[in-house]
Amino acid sequence: MNSTPTDLPGGTWTLGDRTVSRFGYGAMQLAGPWVMGPPKDRDAAIAVLRAAVASGITHIDTAETYGPRVVNDLIREALHPYADDLFIATKAGGRRDAGGGWPAARKPNELRAQIHDNLDQLGVDTLDLVHLRLGDADGPVAEDVTRAMETLVDLQQQGLIRHLGVSNATAEQVAQARSIAPIVSVQNMYNLANRWDDALLDELAADGIAYIPFFPLGGFTPLQTDALSAVATRLGATLMSVALAWLLQRSPNVLLIPGTSSTQHLH
Repeated sequence: MNSTPTDLPGGTWTLGDRTVSRFGYGAMQLAGPWVMGPPKDRDAAIAVLRAAVASGITHIDTAETYGPRVVNDLIREALHPYADDLFIATKAGGRRDAGGGWPAARKPNELRAQIHDNLDQLGVDTLDLVHLRLGDADGPVAEDVTRAMETLVDLQQQGLIRHLGVSNATAEQVAQARSIAPIVSVQNMYNLANRWDDALLDELAADGIAYIPFFPLGGFTPLQTDALSAVATRLGATLMSVALAWLLQRSPNVLLIPGTSSTQHLH
C-alpha cells in the first residue's frame, strides 16, 4: 500500500535514519473500551488507519499492550505490506492484566518475548522503533534502566530493532538510557496544560532527539482551559486544533501522535 504525500502541518523530522511527518497518528484508541478487546467496528478501525496513511501520515505509534495485540493486528490487516516511507513505532516494558491494568514487564525474558510478539503481530523482520516503556499508569517512577536497555541493545544488535527510545521516563532515566545506547526519541506525557518536561524537551531538541508527547489532547481527561477556549473562539478553530498547533510551534523536534477511531475526527 502506498502513502500519498500531502502538506500536513509541521512538515517533517528525521527520526533516526528516516524522514517522517511531524503530524503522526497514535493507534491506541482503535482498541475497545479502556484499550481492552476488539473495536466496536472493525471495518471503521481499518478505514481510519488507511485514511491516516492516505492523508500523508508516515509515523504510526502502537504497542502490543493495546488490546492486547488487537491494534497491532489491525495495523497489519489494514496496511501490510507497508509503504516504504511508513514508520511504525511500538513499545516494550509492560503487559496487561485481566483487570485492564498495566503492570511492568521489564525483565530480559519479558522484553525478548514482547519484541518477538511485536514482530509477529506486525509482520516484519525488524521493528522501526521500540520505546522502552518505564514507570506505571500513574507516570514515571525512579528506577534503574540499565538491564532493560542492555537487553534491547542486544536485540538491536541482532537486527530485530532499528532504533531505540524511552517512554514515560524521568530526565535522569533519559540520561541513563543515552549513556548506554543512542536513542532517537522520548515519549512522555506533555501538552499545553502539563509542561513539566519543558527543560528536557529543549535539551533533546538541542541534541536532535525527537520528543513525542502522548496524551497531546489530555488523554482520558480532555484539555479544558479558559485560555484555550478563548483562543479557539478568536480563531474560529476547534480546541483540538489549537492544542495541536501549540505543540507543533513549541519546538521543531515535537512529533504528534493524536489518536482517534473516527475518520471524520481524524480529518
